[in-house]
Formats: sequence, C-alpha cells, structure tokens
Amino acid sequence: MNRYLPVARQHFLAALASTSVVVKSISAVVVLLYLLSWAVDTPYALGVTPGYLFPPNFWVWTLLTHGVVEQHIWGVAVNVGTVMACGRLLEPLWGALELLIFFAVVNVSAGLLAGLAYLLTYVATFDLTYLFAVRAYGAAGFLGGVLVALKQTMGDTTVLRVPQVRLKAAPALVLLFLSLLRLSGLLESAAPLAAYSFGALSGWVYLRFYQRHSRGRGDMSDHFAFASFFPEALQPAVGLLAGLVHAALVKLKVCRKMVKRYDVGAPSSITISLPGTDPQDAERRRQLALKALNERLKHVDDQSAWPSMDDEDDEEDDEIRTDTQPLLPSSSGGPAGASLSSTSSSSMSQSSGGASTGGAQHPESSIISFEDAPSRS
Repeated sequence: MNRYLPVARQHFLAALASTSVVVKSISAVVVLLYLLSWAVDTPYALGVTPGYLFPPNFWVWTLLTHGVVEQHIWGVAVNVGTVMACGRLLEPLWGALELLIFFAVVNVSAGLLAGLAYLLTYVATFDLTYLFAVRAYGAAGFLGGVLVALKQTMGDTTVLRVPQVRLKAAPALVLLFLSLLRLSGLLESAAPLAAYSFGALSGWVYLRFYQRHSRGRGDMSDHFAFASFFPEALQPAVGLLAGLVHAALVKLKVCRKMVKRYDVGAPSSITISLPGTDPQDAERRRQLALKALNERLKHVDDQSAWPSMDDEDDEEDDEIRTDTQPLLPSSSGGPAGASLSSTSSSSMSQSSGGASTGGAQHPESSIISFEDAPSRS
C-alpha cells in the first residue's frame, strides 16, 4: 500500500497543476476550512441550519459557504475530487467562468431548497430538531449537479463493464446508494441525501432552461429530459407529469417555452423546427462516433505489424545483389573455379610462348575446359 501512495500523490499533483485558478481556489478553501474545523465548529457557522437561514436570523452567507465545509478527511477527498473532475471534464467545454457560475447556482439552490424542505417538515411535525439540529454542508449538493452535467455531456460513456453501467445512470445510482446508507444508519442525518437530491434537481433545471451557450440557451434534447433519469418502465408516466408541470410553469412565466431547432446546414440561413431534434444531440453523437473510430483504428494498428521503409530498401538491395552476381563463380569459390583458372593460365602461357618463339602452336593449348563449371539453366 505504501508504494502506491507516492504514485497517487504524483498523479494528484499533476492533475491539480493542469487545472484552472477556479478549481485550485475551491480546493484550497476546502482544505483550509477542514483544518480550521479542528479548532472551530465550522458546520455551525458556515453550514446551512434551517432555523438560522430564514428570518429573523437570516444567515444567508451559509448558502455560499456550506458547499466547501468538511469535517472528515474522506469528505475532503470527495469534495476535492468532485471539483477536480469538473476541471478536467466540464471546464474545457464551458470555461472557468461558467464552471464558477454553475458551482454557485447549484450550491445556493441546494442549500435553499434543503432549508425549505426542513422548514416544511417542522410545520408538519412541530419538531424543533428539524430547525436547529440539522446541518447541511459538504459536497453532496454539488456532486448531484456534477453527475447531471456529466450525463448531459457524456452520458453514453461506460463506467463499469461487468455489470455494464453507463454514466447516464450515475445520478440515480448515487441517490439509491445514499438512501441505503441512510436506511442502514450509516448516515447520521438525512441532510446529505436532501442536499444531493436538490443539487441534482437544481443542476438539471439550470442546464435545461437557463445555461447560455453559442447555440442559445438551455438544452431541450430528448436524452436530457427529466424522464430520462428514471427507469424505462416509469419514463412514460414521469414524462407526462413533467410535461404538465412544465406547462404550468410556462403559464406562470417561470420557464419559457423552448423551440427545438435544427440547422439544415445549407448555404441559406433557413432553420427548420423539428420535434425531438437538437444540435447538441448531433454534436454529442458525432463526438461519440469519432471516439469509437479512433479506438478502433488504434486497435487495428496495434494488431497489424506494417513493414518499415528500411526493410523494403534491404529487400530491394538483396534483389539487385542477386541479379548482378556472375553466372560463373570466382576463382576462390571452389574446385570448378580452380580448374578453370589453371586451364586458362596454362593455355595463355603456352600461347604466349608459341607466339614468342614462332613455333607451331599445340592445338590443345587454346582449348578451355568447362567440364567442372556449373551448367547454366
């Protein structure tokens, strides 16, 4: 275990160094408040307490600070890890300013809605513990919003292969996990569960209707509908209920009616309104197709061994060297070469001797024997 700690520390520092100032600042505040919690009750002063949030106390600053307060080291790890995941996955798509806005919107909304829920619970039960004994703090609210944002941007990414779990199912699975922890008594309070639920809801509302981007505002694609967070068996009923709520909010002018638009891509500036079609859907599918194609090409390149240019040049040199070899071997090549050499030298010497003396030439002196030479096929 100890040998893996330096490697994990090195990867953590490298990931932190590549993030923006926003991510580094939030992470530093989380660590500093955790160290401060050893001496001061930070959840009381900076966490959301329903009885102090509303008048006459009105501790509104807790809506901004409760998301960076932690009392346990594992909470610090979850908080910093969530912020760094945003820096690596969402900040390149949104930018540092939009990430900071999303962080503030989700935390403020989660704290306010959790406080209202506990206030309504007190009205129903008249139990003061729901007002002054509850502390809502930590990364639960922002974690819910981040998982919703990841479902929007890369929902088809596979998180686990056995069993196969896609990222779009992560918000519901984490909600189920927190519910089981609360039912088993491992969670001391239901505040993290409430903060996570309201954080996911506020993140979806912001991304669905209010986030500004280059294509307009919000994301009305079908894969990001409210019913898509539920199992397929419940999606028709949830979709009908969500449609009724949305229609009521549109009439109250809380939400505005969104028109799904599809850019034909023609030279003219014609835009056709089609139901169920959104440019973000097309862009998301294009990115997924490119990723799958790159992985497939990489897999093919790893399996096939292509010959290098050097190997081809060596083969061409071998062919040229084979073609240019003499048909008859050299004098040092064996007995055939020796017989040919000796016969040729003797005949040449006899010829030269006959020519110099002017005598008659022997007929066998000018004959070269090829008996031992290899036959040419």
